[in-house]
Amino acid sequence: MTNLLTIKTTSRVGTERHHLSRRAMVRALQIVLATGFFMSGVIAPSLAGATDNTITVEISNFVYSPEVITVTAGTTVIWVNNDDTPHTVTATEEAFRSPPLDTEDTFKFTFTTPGEYAYFCALHPHMTGEVIARPIAG
Repeated sequence: MTNLLTIKTTSRVGTERHHLSRRAMVRALQIVLATGFFMSGVIAPSLAGATDNTITVEISNFVYSPEVITVTAGTTVIWVNNDDTPHTVTATEEAFRSPPLDTEDTFKFTFTTPGEYAYFCALHPHMTGEVIARPIAG
């Protein structure tokens, strides 16, 4: 059994074959599914009554993805650096600050207080994101 998926693409120049490792396939599928669920509103409503959730933000191509997320207070956000370049996750109001994250390093922060938390990469200030923490519905 092979650990590669072959994707065949055709262009005006000709046909090319691209090979993806199993790890790359799984990571791509996770991103596609997470994006689809967030965009459809399936995951966000299910967080309303929970207090121990985690959400992952990918850092790739000098972008936080998703750039803006809405969570329920008590949710832990995990940032994963998928770039070959170090990045940080630094709140503009100093609520949290990661050390420089190398490739595949992670940083976690639990949003216990409702509010809007803007953040940026201290090494690349054009990279920005925001976490909106809502109160737990009671």
